Amino acid sequence: MSTHVDNIIRYLNESGALFKEIQERQLGDKLIALREWQCKRLIASHKETYETSQYRPAIEFFVAELYGPKDFTSRDEDIAKVVPKMQKWLPTEALESLEVAIHLNALSQELDVALLENLPDTPITRESYAQAYANCQNQELRQLQIDYIEKLGLDLADVVKIPGIGMILRMARTPAKLAGLETLQTFLEDGFDAFKKIGQIEDFILPMVSLERDVMNALFAGETEVLPEVN
Repeated sequence: MSTHVDNIIRYLNESGALFKEIQERQLGDKLIALREWQCKRLIASHKETYETSQYRPAIEFFVAELYGPKDFTSRDEDIAKVVPKMQKWLPTEALESLEVAIHLNALSQELDVALLENLPDTPITRESYAQAYANCQNQELRQLQIDYIEKLGLDLADVVKIPGIGMILRMARTPAKLAGLETLQTFLEDGFDAFKKIGQIEDFILPMVSLERDVMNALFAGETEVLPEVN
C-alpha cells in the first residue's frame, strides 16, 4: 500500500479508538454540545464569508463533514474498507487531500477531548470556552489544526481542477451503492461540489485561516472578547 493509504488507515484507527474512549467515559452528549457551539462560533466569526453564496457550501462542508457534531463512524468505516482499492482509481492528489481531511478530523477530535476535560459541566459560554481553551496549553497542536485547514482548502481546490475527477466520482455512485459505501460517496461528492464553486481559493481560505490564527493567539493570551456571543 502507498504511504497515503497507510496514513489514512492509521488516522482512522486513532480516531476510532478515541471515539470509543469518549463513549466509554460517557462524554458523547457533552462532545456534541461542544461541537455545536464551536460550529456556531465559526459561522459567527466568519459571517461575511458565510453569507457569500459561492463560499457557503465550502464552509458548510467543513462544519458538517470535518468539524461538526455529526457521528463520522459510518463514513470512517467505509473509508477503511475501500481505501486500499481507492489508490487504483483516485489520483494521488485526491488521496493526499483525503489523508489531510482524515488527519484533521482525528486531530480535531483529540483537541475537543482536551477541551472537554477543562470545561465545567454547565452550558458553554464564550468565557468558559476561552478559559478552557487557554488551560489546554496546546498551542502547537492548535497551530497544526489551522495549518491543516489551510492545506486542505488549497489541496481541494487543486483536486477539483483535475480533468475527469467529476466523472470519476459520478461513475462511482452505483458501485458505491452496491458495496454499501453511500456515506463515503456522499462525503466525496459534497466536497467536490462545494469547492468547485469557489473560484479563487486563496480569496476564501487565506482570510479565514488568518482570522483563526488571530483568534487562537488571542485566546492563549487570555483574551475573551475575540469570540462572538453564541446563542
